[in-house]
Amino acid sequence: MNLEGLEMVAVLVVLALFVKVLEQFGLFEPVSLEDSVEDDFELSTVCHRPEGLEQLQEQTKFTRKELQVLYRGFKNECPSGIVSEENFKQIYSQFFPQGDSSTYATFLFNAFDTNHDGSVNFEDFVAGLSVILRGTIDDRLNWAFNLYDLNKDGCITKEEMLDIMKSIYDMMGKYTYPALREEAPREHVESFFQKMDRNKDGVVTIEEFIESCQKDENIMRSMQLFDNVI
Repeated sequence: MNLEGLEMVAVLVVLALFVKVLEQFGLFEPVSLEDSVEDDFELSTVCHRPEGLEQLQEQTKFTRKELQVLYRGFKNECPSGIVSEENFKQIYSQFFPQGDSSTYATFLFNAFDTNHDGSVNFEDFVAGLSVILRGTIDDRLNWAFNLYDLNKDGCITKEEMLDIMKSIYDMMGKYTYPALREEAPREHVESFFQKMDRNKDGVVTIEEFIESCQKDENIMRSMQLFDNVI
C-alpha cells in the first residue's frame, strides 16, 4: 500500500473495517420468522434494557426484523446489554493479531459513545449503524468526520489526523507491501490537508471535509458499497 492508498484508507477505514465488527456481532445471522420481539428483547441478567422496537424503528432506518437480527448478535456478544471500550479492543485485536489496533478501537468506541458515559448500549449501537449503513452520503461523511475530530470541537487539526493515521498504521502497517516508511503517516497528513483545507487556515472543517470527499469519485463509490450490507 503506497501513500495514495493510505490516504484513501484514512477516509474509508471507518466503514470498511466496521464490517468486521458487524460480523463479530452476528449481523449476518438469519432470523427465524417465528422469533418474537419478546424473545429477542428478553435478557435474564442485564445492566441495560433497550428501548422498545417500535421506538427504535422510528429513530433509525432499520425494519423490525433487522433490529431483531442486530439485537441477537448484540446480546450474544454482550449479555450485559452494554459494550465497553475493552470489548471494542478485543474485537479488533482478533482481526489484527500482529498489529496494535487498540488506539483505533478507542477512537471508534468514542464515536459510538455519543453521551461519553464510557459504554455503548444497544440504542447507541444501532444509531451508529443506521447512519453508516442507511444514511445519506452526507450522513456517513458527517459520522466519519466526527470520528476524526477527536476532541469534538468541530474541526480536524493536523495533530488529530496524525493520531488517526498512526493508529491505522499501527493496526495495518505490518500487512502492507512494500512496508510503509516511518514518515508515511505524517506525509499523508500533509497530503490530506493540501486537498481538504480549502482556505489554508490549518484546520479542516466539516464543510471542507464533505466538499472534498464529494469531489472524489473513489470515495463516493466506496461509500455506496455499504448500501446493501443488510
